[in-house]
Amino acid sequence: MTISEAQNQVDNWIKTYGVRYFSELTNMSILTEEVGEVARIMSRRYGEQSEKESDKNKDLGDELADVMFVLICIANQTGINLEEAMRKNLDKKTQRDASRHINNNKLQ
Repeated sequence: MTISEAQNQVDNWIKTYGVRYFSELTNMSILTEEVGEVARIMSRRYGEQSEKESDKNKDLGDELADVMFVLICIANQTGINLEEAMRKNLDKKTQRDASRHINNNKLQ
């Protein structure tokens, strides 16, 4: 699935099942909640915190998909073509960081 296809599928899902998009500010709050759920799994499964029994069956992939879904909602409702934005962003990073990370001794 391309990013554009994902944007179209989310838009179709919202129009079919979601009635309408939540407001941009509501979606920003939801995005923050979803990122928090990813952070909880990461800190407990991959960090130093111990994983609670109730968290052991949490699906990181599903939580990341929740983040993507809400992020795509925000892009759709604000008229952002994420595929184009991602291309531009990677170009910017490539120009800015062409040798920065390669020459970083901390990453060797």
